[in-house]
Amino acid sequence: MKTPNVSELTPNQLVTGVFLVQHKETRQKKTGEPYLSMTLADRTGDVDAKMWDNVADVIDTFERDSFVRIKGMVQLFQNRPQLTIYRMQTVAEKEIDIADFLPASKRDRDEMFAELKSGIAAMTNPHLKALLEALFADEAVALAYRTAPAAKSIHHGWIGGLVEHVLSVCQLAKVTAAHYPDIDFDLLLTGVILHDIGKVYELTYARSLGYSNAGQLIGHITIGIRMVEEAARKVPGFPPQLLDLVEHMILSHHGQLDFGSPKVPMFLEAMLLHLIDNMDSKMEAMRAHIAKDQQATGVWTGYSAPLERIILKKKQYLAPPAESVAAVPPEPQKESAPPVSSPTASPFATKLQGALKSGS
Repeated sequence: MKTPNVSELTPNQLVTGVFLVQHKETRQKKTGEPYLSMTLADRTGDVDAKMWDNVADVIDTFERDSFVRIKGMVQLFQNRPQLTIYRMQTVAEKEIDIADFLPASKRDRDEMFAELKSGIAAMTNPHLKALLEALFADEAVALAYRTAPAAKSIHHGWIGGLVEHVLSVCQLAKVTAAHYPDIDFDLLLTGVILHDIGKVYELTYARSLGYSNAGQLIGHITIGIRMVEEAARKVPGFPPQLLDLVEHMILSHHGQLDFGSPKVPMFLEAMLLHLIDNMDSKMEAMRAHIAKDQQATGVWTGYSAPLERIILKKKQYLAPPAESVAAVPPEPQKESAPPVSSPTASPFATKLQGALKSGS
């Protein structure tokens, strides 16, 4: 087990450890000298890193997806941890355990996939059930489905994230379909299971999370449509109109044209799929952003580009203030009245003083 993990880094900590390079960029100081801007990661998260000096000694010794042993100091920059690296050297893959570097679902992936298959087995529509069974009869697809992340970084960005996300949306489908009596649950469930299936080939996850060539060129929606059409050809007599509905749900699940969907949802199950998929992804994106920001001080996170906002860290906001002993203020002194017989007293005041003394 590697140590320290990214999640364990604290400000002003001197760090010596091995990390995976997720991002590498050479930039220039104002003096014209190069410096390295990187993102280093392990299974617990990632951290921004900078190497300001001795860059020429290491710049050509590693690339993105390399493993490096670094020595550096954790500092806070814009309220977030940042590693300033003093020394760095590459580490051979045989010296590391890949499980230390790729984030993975806390749930057992085989158990999650078995739960998904039990849901398919309970379906009553023979065509939709046969379509899903035909897809997962391909062992390569079945393995990739329970291994792939649901996204590169926005939500469920870890090994097993896709099937975990789908199971979560399945639970939302059960609740919402029960609330709306006109929903065809088998059709909705099919859309839930298939809406992101193209991600098994869109994303890569051998060392770090990224995009395949097909993912970059055509994306998971188009890949998913191809996979579904191929599986439907293996199901004798699959109704073409039903296939249109299934494909429309895949095409429209992002909900808006400017969010990457070539169509907007045009029937009840398609609309509900979009809404519950969006709910699950946004809730997880918010949770993950808060968790990632826990190392930073304050009750507000940094800006989340996917969510287009900063987020309140509720636990810190509601936590009672640290106990402190308040200084007791000194008792205020009473002001004394100026003597009436002061050298600056007016003639009237002098006369009044004499009258008071005589008791008149």
